Amino acid sequence: MDINWANVFNISSLLKCFIVGGLICVIGQILIDKTKLTPARILVIFVTTGAVLGGLGVYQYLVDFAGAGATVPLTGFGYNLAKGAIETVKETGLVGAFTGGVKAAAGRNCCCCFLWLHCCSYF
Repeated sequence: MDINWANVFNISSLLKCFIVGGLICVIGQILIDKTKLTPARILVIFVTTGAVLGGLGVYQYLVDFAGAGATVPLTGFGYNLAKGAIETVKETGLVGAFTGGVKAAAGRNCCCCFLWLHCCSYF
């Protein structure tokens, strides 16, 4: 099967993805180098920022612009939690605020758990 890879990948969307994802990583590196914040606190800042911006509807514009460059970093995880909670609240009511984020992030959570279990099996 012949695949024309030039048609599969749009160079402009790949560049936008790379630049936005890279800028998020640069912000994290600056926080590590220039502040006394621990990596765990920076992680919480990124997830919370993504959740707040997702809840306000601002992060969706970044996702539409950069695609995976905005959804793969930790801010994308927070955005995914907020988006899932909002959608579930619309469907089921107030209980959805507690269950929606967990349902939205279930795939990522399962992947992390199985990877952790796999890595621990070597020790």
